Amino acid sequence: MKKKIFSGVQPTGNLHLGNYLGAIKNFVDLNNDAQNKCIFCVVDLHAITVSQNPKDLKSNTHETVATFIASGIDPKKSIIFKQSQVSAHSETAWILSCVARMGWLNRMTQFKEKAGKDKEKASIGLYSYPVLMAADILLYDSTHVPVGDDQKQHLELCRNIAQKFNNDYKIENFFIAPEPLIKKEFSRIMSLKDGLKKMSKSEVSDLSRVNLTDDKDQIINKIKKAKTDTLPLPSAIEELEKRPEAKNLIGIYSSLMNNTLQESIDEFAGKNFSEFKEKLSDIVVNEINPISSEIKKLLDDKVFLEKILKEGYEKANEIASKKIKKIHEIVGF
Repeated sequence: MKKKIFSGVQPTGNLHLGNYLGAIKNFVDLNNDAQNKCIFCVVDLHAITVSQNPKDLKSNTHETVATFIASGIDPKKSIIFKQSQVSAHSETAWILSCVARMGWLNRMTQFKEKAGKDKEKASIGLYSYPVLMAADILLYDSTHVPVGDDQKQHLELCRNIAQKFNNDYKIENFFIAPEPLIKKEFSRIMSLKDGLKKMSKSEVSDLSRVNLTDDKDQIINKIKKAKTDTLPLPSAIEELEKRPEAKNLIGIYSSLMNNTLQESIDEFAGKNFSEFKEKLSDIVVNEINPISSEIKKLLDDKVFLEKILKEGYEKANEIASKKIKKIHEIVGF
């Protein structure tokens, strides 16, 4: 049985090393496994839960598609499409909104984090977007969804919605409750300037992140200036808990090398950061620089990118249209 895998990336621009190691690198591995049937969506409907410049949204969509392809996702093996083009996503989200319960959404911690103290001014879309995420996943009979720690709660909500719909309409296994795909030995990528903050494009200092469009010199400079402490590199994992910057840099190295944290610690135990950073810079440059060059090349060929999106839309829409037709029949439309 092939795994049916669905995942999406918001087109918010300036994709960085955290996005790559947290999601896109894993997408490439999933795409290359013949046992998987993968759908990768540019989730522009999710992006507008906060204010977006329309011109930027369009260019960021192209950049996201270019990043997928430059990183190694093959559009001949996987479906790559834009969420807003397939109207079944919005329609299914409304139907599932009538199944989901307020109490479930009230427990979503990510809304509380993103809305902050001013949640009364947050958009309804930001509050309810986990229901749209459920629609995205369930429309394609997805069996597995790659998720990070911050999305596990949303996938559990998706499973609850699927089960409640099936129970309410007494139709067993119509919606498949998907399983999470969680990378083992993955360290969440944090800011290069503060090991307690997640790497983010919204952070003011560009030195806080390695962008996927950075060139070799920019990458080397950012790694060189990354915050560290004054001690040598540790010899045990336990020591990392009180050293967030060291933990972050070793985590980046481990993710790129496909090492366990312990393997990386054993390699550099007792060494100084300057030696480690030199090795880390080489690894990051070798991984990111070819992707950066290819992204820039692809962004000069908008016709090709639009062709990928059109072909992806046709494949995705064919699947989603059949599913929404069955939903109509079940609900009584």
